[in-house]
Amino acid sequence: MQDDPIRIQNIVAAGPVADSIDLTHLLNAVPECRFDKKRFPGAVYYMQDPKAVALIFGSGKVVITGIARQEDLVPATKNLLAVLKTANIACHDEPRVSVRNIVCTCSFGRECNLVRMVASLMDSDWVEYEPESFPGLVCRLTDPKVVFLLFSSGKAVITGGTNLADIRKGLEIFREKLGRTGVL
Repeated sequence: MQDDPIRIQNIVAAGPVADSIDLTHLLNAVPECRFDKKRFPGAVYYMQDPKAVALIFGSGKVVITGIARQEDLVPATKNLLAVLKTANIACHDEPRVSVRNIVCTCSFGRECNLVRMVASLMDSDWVEYEPESFPGLVCRLTDPKVVFLLFSSGKAVITGGTNLADIRKGLEIFREKLGRTGVL
């Protein structure tokens, strides 16, 4: 296993940037925005530097997704605010856009026998495995609040964390629990 097995795949941030946004006006002022209210209730704006996607809602709230590095959140938010201000949209001086979810992947470096893991953890309420509906073992930790989707390949998706410290702590707890059962 590598020194740092965690790889960020996506960061999702959200929050209010304005009291309200006229999406029709935004669409006319920013040709790069896409808005089809029959398909989705918000405007979609693709940013190139840093690469991210902003979902902009009439309520003044935004969701910024597609970010692969935490340090890109601030420039992506500033980029979006600059575009909104160029369109004469009154934005908050200090928008409250914050990380809501970080999706990571990691590999345990070997295949995992999920049936054996479930049998070893049978008394745990933090694990689910129903291969008829989903091919992975779902492990929900409560402190920190993160979810692991472990596949028989030994690869896992980690979601639900809002910072890397919680994700790392969750991975440590997850490995320890599996190690105590002798299945990892």
